[in-house]
Amino acid sequence: MDHPIASIRYPYETPPAEGEAITVAQGVLWMRLPLPMALDHVNIYALDDGDGWTIIDTGFDTGRSRAIWQKLLDGPLAGKPVTRVIATHHHPDHVGLAGWFQAEHGAELWTTRTAWLFSRMLTLDVQDRPTPETLAFWRSGGMDAAIYDKRASERPFNFADVVAPMPLGFKRIKQDDVICIGGRDWDVHIGNGHAPEHATFWSRDDNLVLGGDQLLPSISPNIGVYATEPDADPVADWLESCERLTPLAREDQLVLGGHKLPFIGLPTRLRQLIENHHGCLKRLAEHLQTPRVASDCFTPLFKRKIGEDVYGLALVEAMAHLNHMLAIGQAQREMREDGAWLWSLKG
Repeated sequence: MDHPIASIRYPYETPPAEGEAITVAQGVLWMRLPLPMALDHVNIYALDDGDGWTIIDTGFDTGRSRAIWQKLLDGPLAGKPVTRVIATHHHPDHVGLAGWFQAEHGAELWTTRTAWLFSRMLTLDVQDRPTPETLAFWRSGGMDAAIYDKRASERPFNFADVVAPMPLGFKRIKQDDVICIGGRDWDVHIGNGHAPEHATFWSRDDNLVLGGDQLLPSISPNIGVYATEPDADPVADWLESCERLTPLAREDQLVLGGHKLPFIGLPTRLRQLIENHHGCLKRLAEHLQTPRVASDCFTPLFKRKIGEDVYGLALVEAMAHLNHMLAIGQAQREMREDGAWLWSLKG
């Protein structure tokens, strides 16, 4: 979902070119890797530890990404080794090359326990066709029949397609840890909603925040439910995280996020992220005055036409908001004969 931006500033108007880096603070480099999707990039950061680099997130595991990394290693990173990889969360654009850095470069992987478990489980869970549970989940959301028929008969996206094999072994990051990275001490604060146990890092020594996808400037990260936990309420997790992080936010902080541009204005941005979902829920409640399935709810949530390329993300986000309304007692549902949940306002 896109948002209007107010009171948010961007110190760097142009992102780094492929294979290049921008210095955003002493010993902190901002780089980018491409993604083959609508959101066509992921930000990665390298922090100078003296005898080596710590990198924050990695990009997909593709031949192109590995080639770009080699160019970065030889160029901006000046041939100094990557000794540590920190994955903010388990999504493949952030953890895709972590195993490669471990196996080929001898780096140590630091991440949250849930992020590592999800990453490794999903890389090992390769499917040639969608599972029966996934098909039932799609039907429960009222997936468009043509899209359902197409996806039911084709190989689904697998983590292993873009995530390198992950060796056993990682160092756990958890809430309230203090970690030294790049000559700074960072407080760890864990977010949820977009991904379980998403790590963010708040510098004690200057104004830097490493936000991953928990703290993005001009887009809101996808908040979705999946067949693995179809009754989850990630919207509640997301709102709780944003509210808990708000007292930590200062006007002078430079937030280095996983996508888009580094920004200043975190108090405003957290307020927007909270208000965005409350606004979505209000519009959805009005929409449910007539009973709907989840796939009927895109217009009030996204306020734009949803194409097939982002249909799956839109569906899981619609289902997440409906689950939240059910959890707070605002909505009710009943199963239709075709296996789709029909949602309506309660009372």
